[in-house]
Amino acid sequence: MLAPHTLQALDAFMLDLNRASGEVILPLFRIQDHGLEDKGGAAGFDPVTLADKGAEAAIRKLIAQHYPDHGVIGEEYGEDRPDAEFVWVLDPVDGTRAFIAGLPVWTTLISLRWQGDPVLGSIGQPYNGEVFIGHAGGSRLINRFGERPLKVRPCPNLTDAIVMTTDPHSYFDGAELGAWNQVRAAAKLTRLGCDAYAYAMVAAGTVDLVVESRVCKCWDIEVAVPLIEGAGGVVTNWRGEPIGRQGGQIAMAGDRACLDEALVALKRSAD
Repeated sequence: MLAPHTLQALDAFMLDLNRASGEVILPLFRIQDHGLEDKGGAAGFDPVTLADKGAEAAIRKLIAQHYPDHGVIGEEYGEDRPDAEFVWVLDPVDGTRAFIAGLPVWTTLISLRWQGDPVLGSIGQPYNGEVFIGHAGGSRLINRFGERPLKVRPCPNLTDAIVMTTDPHSYFDGAELGAWNQVRAAAKLTRLGCDAYAYAMVAAGTVDLVVESRVCKCWDIEVAVPLIEGAGGVVTNWRGEPIGRQGGQIAMAGDRACLDEALVALKRSAD
């Protein structure tokens, strides 16, 4: 395990990174010209804005200044020493589609690997003034009211669960969509379209299960591991195994029993 004083220093630095990214992003939110480009590719419309690029650049600059021996993997600017002992994994604006639509459910995702495993993660929503941050010692929410611990809620039965995914019709292939529809049909309530903000709601105990598809990259999902596990939840792939370093299908829940019920359907379409 990381020494407590090291973890404390990195936790504080992660909050600095959130502040720096927010300073870049917020002036570009809900304006007409945010430098929108379409990266295109297999995903179809794949937007990127000046906020995505500027925020990642600001985060990388601070890391280089304070931890020059650390590696970085980011959505916008690629890899730099991905095999270092410490590696920061960045998605400066997760939910760019929500961002350009003016919806405050986009987030900044920052996670830190130590010896290959994610040990610290934060989901920041600067417009709402929120940072959800966690590690093995616990997770917490920092907002305008102060700080409070995060704790998942018990929900052993999928039939009682609130479940979420981003966009099943855009991101799930045929087999994945069939598995998702089985999970959705069994659940009490389904909500869509919140990207990684939904992960934070699992840690906060307001959502019970989030399922995402194989299109997810490491920067989309790795932050969920320390944040949700630190709040008492569980994060796996669709086979019920630890997620890999390359992203892929992911399921996260506050209650292992609820996840196990969902995995009955998800395993049929697991990679």
